[in-house]
Amino acid sequence: MSDKLASRHTAEPGAIETRQMTVDDQVLQVAVRHGGGSGPPLLLFNGIGANWELAKPFLQALTHTTAIIFDVPGVGGSPRPLLPYRPSTLARLAADLVAELGYTEVDTAGVSWGGGIAQQFAHQYPKLCRRLVLAATAPGFTMVPASPSVLWKMATPRRYTDKDYMNRVAADIYGGAFRYDPSLIGRHASAMHGARNLGYLYQLLAMTGWTSLPWLWSLPQPTLVLMGSDDPLVPPINGHILTSLIPNAELRMIDDGHLFMVTRPAETAALIEEFLANEIPQVEPQSPLSRPFARVRDLVPTSEGGRHQS
Repeated sequence: MSDKLASRHTAEPGAIETRQMTVDDQVLQVAVRHGGGSGPPLLLFNGIGANWELAKPFLQALTHTTAIIFDVPGVGGSPRPLLPYRPSTLARLAADLVAELGYTEVDTAGVSWGGGIAQQFAHQYPKLCRRLVLAATAPGFTMVPASPSVLWKMATPRRYTDKDYMNRVAADIYGGAFRYDPSLIGRHASAMHGARNLGYLYQLLAMTGWTSLPWLWSLPQPTLVLMGSDDPLVPPINGHILTSLIPNAELRMIDDGHLFMVTRPAETAALIEEFLANEIPQVEPQSPLSRPFARVRDLVPTSEGGRHQS
């Protein structure tokens, strides 16, 4: 048995193992939360500027799921690459990391900015990605945007490096529990230590001009879309758009803001693990043009005087 497979069987469930790995000539800071379940691991893509430790409350709230998360190049413990990258590059890097860890199938989740990478990964590697979870995210630059004041506050990584600034803007950016519990801001800020100016810029550039709208209809994975009801950064309407375009998707609203995975980790983890464990019928993707024709067909009377049934 290889070392990577052996550690999977010997690690204590619930333990979080961190290591640096070189994948495709890129050094990555990788964290693996070991679980006792038999399902595929959950590959998690974090938000913009976020080191893996910011997802630690969610990882600790999982009950039996193995989870894999890594710092994007230029963030946290992963050195910045020489050149900017695209979502397809990160998807390939993640697929090679999964293979290096010894897995042939994963479930995939993405938060905010990471939700775009998760969509790209599911599209690019449909046989590797079994199920998809999209949290507080949107279909790229074609999203319904936040207000200009919120976008302006997000354009800089200053909130990761200036705690006073973070205290001033957190409620406006994240909404939800951050509006009425100031202690959350301090705890969240204390886990931030990964954003660097050029690395943050690379993340912004990666999503410039990127959208999943042309191919969302083709995603074969059962998909869970989670949105915060009070999310100033990614308005909930974006979750409705994703759910309406992905063939086998369901939407769940959480009574919180943008960072519900941090402020409500147990609730979020329970929803995701329930989704990953349930039997869900496979739905064959249909092209966008076929759907209107199918609806018209269902309204046309049959020769027996009835209507076509789908």
